[in-house]
Amino acid sequence: MRKLLVVGAGGHGRSVAEAVLAGGSFSLAGFLDDAYPQLARVWDVPVLGPVSDFAQWRETADCAVVAIGNNAVRKTITEELRMAGFEIPVVIHPRALVSPSAVIGAGAVVMAGAVVGTEAHLGEGAIVNCGAVIDHDCRVGNYGHLGVNAAMAGSSVLGAFAIMQAGSALGYGIKTADGFVLAPGMALGR
Repeated sequence: MRKLLVVGAGGHGRSVAEAVLAGGSFSLAGFLDDAYPQLARVWDVPVLGPVSDFAQWRETADCAVVAIGNNAVRKTITEELRMAGFEIPVVIHPRALVSPSAVIGAGAVVMAGAVVGTEAHLGEGAIVNCGAVIDHDCRVGNYGHLGVNAAMAGSSVLGAFAIMQAGSALGYGIKTADGFVLAPGMALGR
């Protein structure tokens, strides 16, 4: 079984780690988090060191995923991990529903209860939080982020680095600009 390093041990990092454990495709090698050394363990999994120490753990882990909510930080660290030789996998919670025709980029995470529909495309490093819905033919740009219960109707597009906060929605065919932020509960439609 491949060993996975989770970068970030905060709330999102622990949620990603639970998805990894539930999925059974990887074993957890450990976490990296800047709260180290005060934070030494999460459950029975060690926090191995600060984020900047990732290169020294290359022999310990084959793969790494960045579980940090900040889109720009997630991109930067993902690129550094890739250059250091880590494989950047996709993490999908086993209780998510993902269409077999969906395309999901490296480093993306799809959490429990999320739905990714027919021929949807998720860019590299995208986050699809619990209960979020991405309908058919939607596009999520690289490092886009759907919060809890966010919804994208068919053929809508969330730009790169854009964020849909909890409960926000995009109507059919609506497109957002890169970096756009939808407030909680905000809906865009025609």
